[in-house]
Amino acid sequence: MVSDIGEQLGILPIAQALELAKQKDMDLVEVAAEAVPPVCRIMDFGKYKYTQARRQKEARKKQTTILVKEVKLGPKTDTHDFDFKAKHVRRFIEEGNKAKVTVRFKGREMAHTELGWKMLNRMQELMSDLAVVESHPRMEGRMLSMILSPKAH
Repeated sequence: MVSDIGEQLGILPIAQALELAKQKDMDLVEVAAEAVPPVCRIMDFGKYKYTQARRQKEARKKQTTILVKEVKLGPKTDTHDFDFKAKHVRRFIEEGNKAKVTVRFKGREMAHTELGWKMLNRMQELMSDLAVVESHPRMEGRMLSMILSPKAH
């Protein structure tokens, strides 16, 4: 048994421990149930739960979520449009997000998948200064895609 100020009170019967907690207008909380004998502590349980919630909230504030942002291209996308999309990918990566670059093929374009492969390789070369390829280009049905993630500094 541990008191509210952290001092060891030794092994006490439950009734006596509850009485001590009641005298101090606090709660008796089982801290380590698997220990032999079980360890209990006198504390203000409401205040304890509140401080735990505050700590978790602070931890959530500090963590960052990484999103996967997607840019879709076609195999016939012209150079200006490609460069425009590349700017988007660069911005996504600079913000700390991952970027999924997808080339979608329609109809007879499937006969020329090499155009999509060239596009993705070009995107990879343009982003090589600040991004690494997380998943290499691969065909998924009529779509060819790869994922770029920011380089660890």
